[in-house]
Amino acid sequence: MPSSQPAAGRRQNLLPGLLLSALSGSLLALSFPRFNLEFLAWFAFVPLFLALRNKSKRISFLLAFLCGVVFWSVTICWLVNVTFPGTIVLALYLALFFGLFGIFVPLSSGLSCPARALFIPSLWVLVEYLRSHLFTGFPWALLGYSQYLNLPAIQIADIFGAWGVSFAVMAVNSGIYQFAGLRRPAGFRQKLRVLSVPFAILALVFGYGYFKLFRSSAPADQAGRYVKISVIQGNIPQELKWYPEARGRIIEKYSDLSRLAARDRPDLIVWPEAALPVVLEEEPQYYGMVRGLAREIRTPLLFGAVTAVSEKFYNSAVLVSAEGEPVRRYNKLHLVPFGEYIPLRDALPFLQTIAPIGDVSPGREYSVFGLYKPGEAEYPALSKFSVLICFEDVFPEISRRFVNNGAQYLINITNDAWYKRTFASYQHCQASVFRAVENRVFVVRSANTGISGFISPEGCLVSAVADNSGNEIFVGGFKTASIPLRRPVHTVYTRAGDKLMMILCSLAAVFSWIALSAARKKRSRYV
Repeated sequence: MPSSQPAAGRRQNLLPGLLLSALSGSLLALSFPRFNLEFLAWFAFVPLFLALRNKSKRISFLLAFLCGVVFWSVTICWLVNVTFPGTIVLALYLALFFGLFGIFVPLSSGLSCPARALFIPSLWVLVEYLRSHLFTGFPWALLGYSQYLNLPAIQIADIFGAWGVSFAVMAVNSGIYQFAGLRRPAGFRQKLRVLSVPFAILALVFGYGYFKLFRSSAPADQAGRYVKISVIQGNIPQELKWYPEARGRIIEKYSDLSRLAARDRPDLIVWPEAALPVVLEEEPQYYGMVRGLAREIRTPLLFGAVTAVSEKFYNSAVLVSAEGEPVRRYNKLHLVPFGEYIPLRDALPFLQTIAPIGDVSPGREYSVFGLYKPGEAEYPALSKFSVLICFEDVFPEISRRFVNNGAQYLINITNDAWYKRTFASYQHCQASVFRAVENRVFVVRSANTGISGFISPEGCLVSAVADNSGNEIFVGGFKTASIPLRRPVHTVYTRAGDKLMMILCSLAAVFSWIALSAARKKRSRYV
């Protein structure tokens, strides 16, 4: 009986921590689409840090895990339109990374203020990186993505990638937390020590960002070349997409929109992922209709379709010339687990029951397409581009590889109709914004239900398909824009990728941990 009171007291003391953790998860979720209160991300973790103060490893893990559960339950709630059990499992899995991060936050209390201001964001970036690569990876809703509308803040992505923005946001969270924890009255010098690192990081991030935006009006290359592209947004309901009876209407809709777009005299017309609702080789008459349309409007067509080669199926992007001739195709490299293939199919055969479609094989080639004017295929290409199919744009290494292979711009074709009228499309668009900034290239998006449009190398959505009310998703239409073919600029990130940021964060984490261990040993000598 005597021990029951302390246990009750501990449970009672845990309640404020649970509330603070849930508050952090809520604030962080509100900083992402469609709430887009991105300023909240700069202090969203402060309640969690307060909750973790002086807590054990086990309690720290549980509190941070709860924060992750709240955040992911809101952020990926759109996934329930595909699978409710899968949404729960995925949210719990992703929350584990919050828990892992939470274990180390209270352990860092022995560090000096500047060291802690570097250790905590470095640790967060390393955990995000782990989450983005473990078990094929899920680099969705990175902390840095919350700032995708904050153009000055995201320009450092051309050096450090999205990880650099995540680091800056977390560094400010750490600084605010440490400032809030100062004992009163704190002197000016002590306050300066606490805020010196976050202020320096903010100054560098926004100073560099405004400088890059000031110089963003870079012209086309020396020849003044532009390429004009039309993107088609068919707005085909997912329930109808693969019905045989609907095929004719689907192709007719894309054809009608393409004929309208052809009046703008584009150099290329782009249809979304799997716009042609057949397996190309099994029903060639539909492929013939698309080729005939290209000849009719005298414009090259890029479209998504399922293709078959040697009894293997691929999620492909196919380019036909203005003469209706096949030019090249690209097979998707990074497939969606449980959407396009079943992991551990042989070991766990019951998993077959949860896959929306049959197995798709991954591609092997990082294809770069050449775009030619009608009748000039023997001359140098008008432009070179690569295609990102579906969520391939959330994996920065794929975009980097394409640009290093010579792509002057990237085209993302996707179908987010699975997720209904939710904010999934806007979260998906965040990734395209960062791929544009990281590589300083235009990213062109053609999505079945949106968002379809053009993202500048500075990360601005300069033009998008929308109706008269400004709605960008679940509306049909097309949009045409001319994008300058800029001189090749291989950014630091394009050349080095994640290596630079991961090395810096690893060094900061290791040296901070060494300093912490040394400080503990020193204290133990006096105990």
